[in-house]
Amino acid sequence: MPRVGLFIPCYMDQLYPQVAMATLELLERLGCDVHFPSAQTCCGQPMANTGCTDDARPLAEKFLSIFSEYEYVVCPSGSCTAMVTHHYEELLHGRVGYEQLRKKTFELCEFLVDVLKVTKIEGSFPYKVGLHNSCHGLRELRLGSSSEMMVTRFNKAGQLLAGLEGIELVTLQRPDECCGFGGTFAVAEEAVSCMMGLDRIHDHEQAGADVMTAGDMSCLMHLYGLITRQKKPIQVMHVAEILAGRQPQMKKDS
Repeated sequence: MPRVGLFIPCYMDQLYPQVAMATLELLERLGCDVHFPSAQTCCGQPMANTGCTDDARPLAEKFLSIFSEYEYVVCPSGSCTAMVTHHYEELLHGRVGYEQLRKKTFELCEFLVDVLKVTKIEGSFPYKVGLHNSCHGLRELRLGSSSEMMVTRFNKAGQLLAGLEGIELVTLQRPDECCGFGGTFAVAEEAVSCMMGLDRIHDHEQAGADVMTAGDMSCLMHLYGLITRQKKPIQVMHVAEILAGRQPQMKKDS
C-alpha cells in the first residue's frame, strides 16, 4: 500500500475543499495510505513567479521538511507540482533530500497512470466533456502531447476520463492553448487575461461541451468567473471530482 503525502494547494484548501476531498477519496479507493500533513502551507509559487525568490525559499524549505517522510507526494495541481519538481532546484540547490523529494512528487493523473498503472476507473459520467490542458501540466510535466510535437498523441487525464461509462470527450480546435490565468498575470494584464479565457470558453462551447474539466483548479477558477459573469450554462469540474464519481449540478439534455 503506497504511503502518500497529500499536497493540497493553498487556494484549493481555502476555496475548493471539495476537490481535495475527491482526491483523497480517489486515492484511498485505489489502495493508497493517504496522509494530509496539516503543517503544509503555500508552495511559494506566487512569490517565485513574481521574482521574490527570498520570500519563496522558506516555503520551499518547509515543504521539504514536511513531505520528505512520505513514499510519494501527490498533488491535484499541475502548476504546484511543477513548482516542486522543476523550480525548487533554484531554491533548494544542494539541499539534502531535495532530489529524492523531486523524484517522488507527482501530479494526480500522472501518479495514477505512471505509478499506480491505472488503466480504467470504474464510474459513469454521461456528459460531453471538454478537457482543458493547463500550461504547466502540458509544457513542464508533459501530462499530454503538445500539438506542435511530432509524437504519438497521449493525454494522461484524457486516458483516465475516457474509461468512464457514458462520457464523450469533445474535440477542441485548440486543445493546448492557455486559459489566460497565469496567477498574477490575471491581475497585471486583466484585459488580455479575460480575452484569452473567453477564447477558451468559446472553444469548449463550439465543441458542445456540457462540462469543462482540467487538472488545475486555478485555470477553472479563472474560467468559472468568466462563465458566471456571462451567465453561460457550461459547468466546470476538476478531473479529480469526475474520477471520484461526482456529478455536475445540472440535468443532462434529453
